[in-house]
Amino acid sequence: MKRPGLLRAAALSLLLVLALTLEASAAGEGAKLADYHLKKQPAPALVPAPTLEEAMKIQAEFIAAVMPVYGRVVGYKAGLTNPNVQKVFGVTAPVRGTLLEKMILKSGTAIEADFGARPLYEGDLILRVGSDAVNTAKTPMEALAGIDAAIPFIELPDLVYAKDVKINGALLAAVNVAARYGIVGEPIPVEATPEWMERLRTFTCQIYDEKGSMLIEAPGSSLLDHPMHVVLWIRDSLKADGIALKKGDLLSLGTITKLTPTAPNTTVRARYVGLDPRGPAEISVIFK
Repeated sequence: MKRPGLLRAAALSLLLVLALTLEASAAGEGAKLADYHLKKQPAPALVPAPTLEEAMKIQAEFIAAVMPVYGRVVGYKAGLTNPNVQKVFGVTAPVRGTLLEKMILKSGTAIEADFGARPLYEGDLILRVGSDAVNTAKTPMEALAGIDAAIPFIELPDLVYAKDVKINGALLAAVNVAARYGIVGEPIPVEATPEWMERLRTFTCQIYDEKGSMLIEAPGSSLLDHPMHVVLWIRDSLKADGIALKKGDLLSLGTITKLTPTAPNTTVRARYVGLDPRGPAEISVIFK
């Protein structure tokens, strides 16, 4: 009569051992991936493939391992906010990463084209938190009252994994959503007005090569239909982990244009038209 109870106890013990084993194996994956990242070497796929929840634990370890190189936390990033990019990675929702101080570079910076294991560039946008009003906002307009600047941003992500690895949202999250470097322009003051809400939605990001040829352009609405939707998503994602946004935090909103491989001896220029009421804003990066 006691045998069914013993079997259940044994089964529960086995499940506990398996869970602890999986947690222990995941515990070292972040450090391993960080090592590949820092050495600019392609990483193999994670086996077994992590869930998104497991990937975020791996990400925390990854970030801790690279912080001695990149410095303190200065903000956060949302990846996969563009529907076209979501299709590439097979997801229907964004993923969150963390920005560190030395990842942020000034416009005009010259950098090696092979700055990572799988280096790319993309037209992006940063919104800077101006007050904690963003933490209690219920609408995009209320959230805009907590933003004090828009900053042109060419992100320079590194996918880290080897080219034969099929990267999904969880694998991307595990490597801090591919955060490596990014080029920033001058902050553009933002006001909580209907005009600015429209400006953020309709501005266009244009990417040019060193010959002045436009490679691609796309509107701010590429970002979850409106950049402020991304701000609220980042806010809610952080809140679920017990983190509140604070003044000065930089929020990278994701791919406006598209992920593009880098090439040596080239210059990429991003032009933001309709964002700054004073005129187009431009930033550039030189790939050596």
